[in-house]
Amino acid sequence: MLNKSRFALNRMICPDLGLESFFRLTREIGLDKVELRNDLAGGKILDDYSPDQVKAMMDQLGIEVISINAIQHFNLVPAWDRVAEGVNRMLETARAIGCPNIVLCPNNDVQDTRTTQAFHQDTVTALIKLAPLFKQSGITGLVEPLGFEECSLRSKDTAVKVIRKAAFDGYRLVHDTFHHYLGPDDDMQASYTGLVHISGVEADLPPRQLRDPHRVLVDGGDKLENLEQIKTLLDKGYEGDFSFEPFSEDVHQMDIGEIKPAIDKSIAFIIENI
Repeated sequence: MLNKSRFALNRMICPDLGLESFFRLTREIGLDKVELRNDLAGGKILDDYSPDQVKAMMDQLGIEVISINAIQHFNLVPAWDRVAEGVNRMLETARAIGCPNIVLCPNNDVQDTRTTQAFHQDTVTALIKLAPLFKQSGITGLVEPLGFEECSLRSKDTAVKVIRKAAFDGYRLVHDTFHHYLGPDDDMQASYTGLVHISGVEADLPPRQLRDPHRVLVDGGDKLENLEQIKTLLDKGYEGDFSFEPFSEDVHQMDIGEIKPAIDKSIAFIIENI
């Protein structure tokens, strides 16, 4: 069953809002789950707060941080030292605030000339190398395939294969409705999915021209088949959360008085039509 308690807000929905204000916005909408990020202005996951201060705010407001986004280029083996350092820092932050997941994003670069076989093997190698860090921390690594044609890991089917080869059960997948629409897969891999990112697209463009700035809230004009994707995941037994992750400036420029009813409307639209 899908109800409001299963929705979350990724901080990308209001990237200019301070952390405490973001927590309060979440509660005012009637939600209690959020995702934090390391790619907003200033690059600080917790703004200028200490982990103890953030944990106190979470406890006071009844907020749960369900993931931190994201370690980029995790499967770019020449960048291993930088990736491992970033993972260790993010895991330390996640542990300190009681966050159970961090997101791993693959290299997404038109200049990446590796073969498909190399993409596959390097992703396996990276996950094997990172596994001890996740095992020691008890935190789950959420691998997020990106549907762009140039991405080194486009497919959830392939992601499941590399996770199996890595032979570590502390990895799961992010199903992103935008990237699934762009990607090559039919299978949702619901049993491997640990988190779902949702956003809509209303732009009348061919899939290969769609990019993050086209991602808005989900409503009746959506072209990504969010409702069908969500329903299939639920029918296949997915029991996790659905986190709003719009990148469009049209969403980012909404003030608080606009964004709150817009999110409520999107949640109601999804629930009523599933």
